[in-house]
Amino acid sequence: MGRYILSRLTGLIAVLLAASFVTFALMKMVPGGPFDAWALQNAQMIPEELVEMMEKKYGYDKPFFEQYMLFLKNAIRFDFGNSLYSSGRSVNEIIAQHWPYTLQLSLLTLAFSSVVGLTLGIAAAMKQGSFIDHFGTGLTLLFQAIPGFVFAVLMQYILSVKLHWVPTGGWETPKHWIMPVLANSLGPILILQRYTRSAVADVIRSDYVRTARAKGMSERRVTLIHVFKNALTPVVTVAGPMMAGLITGSFFIERIFRVPGLGWYFGSAIANRDHVLIMASTVMYTAILSITYLLTDLVYALIDPRVAYVKER
Repeated sequence: MGRYILSRLTGLIAVLLAASFVTFALMKMVPGGPFDAWALQNAQMIPEELVEMMEKKYGYDKPFFEQYMLFLKNAIRFDFGNSLYSSGRSVNEIIAQHWPYTLQLSLLTLAFSSVVGLTLGIAAAMKQGSFIDHFGTGLTLLFQAIPGFVFAVLMQYILSVKLHWVPTGGWETPKHWIMPVLANSLGPILILQRYTRSAVADVIRSDYVRTARAKGMSERRVTLIHVFKNALTPVVTVAGPMMAGLITGSFFIERIFRVPGLGWYFGSAIANRDHVLIMASTVMYTAILSITYLLTDLVYALIDPRVAYVKER
């Protein structure tokens, strides 16, 4: 197991290098830069001398590979520099100040969507062909056709504007959390419900489940011990990347509900050509996604003892 983890961590370094290099190259290939984006947004031309001075300050006047090696040198020390657009604030400061909001939103979303999605999926699979099954499947198909940001605006209009039950946005009190969590949970609930129903329905028809029932084991014990545990593997497969996406933030949800998280900053970095923040977000997202996949593989071994990560002789 230790050798497997070490090999995966080594692969993580290769993935980070590849992702950072491709992102860095694509940024340089796109016409324009952060100073052009600033001039366009403010409808104000920047003198050529000032642009040259700023490019020299940030090292943009150097050859491509020299710029990339400078980025790697600083990134190894976790120094991503200052944001080119956010009033000169350092990227580390932005992450430290705003990631807790995104993390809180993601954990609340994960908890709520896991309970609802797994419950709907298990209930639909255990009662196939019943009202619960048709209701869960119909609800999934209905909301699958509605984009998350449309659902967020619709919920804002009904719950805030018309009914005045909750504030339209913000993150100050638990009342502010309700709509962002509900809107952010829409996609994960649909995914978990669909995969859980399919996995549980397959396990129910297994021979060992029929044997357990024939021995007189209660339906509750059959579900918890035999069905649910063996149906977790495909669910964990989709839950890992889904969790990584939640942790890095949702641009639309955070912007619509004015949540001061990282999603809004990283989304705005692309529009503003903020190369420093784009590179930091790429490295961060790649690392989180790769580590999540590693943890997902390790969870497989805990769920299913037949899974082993050592080479058999």
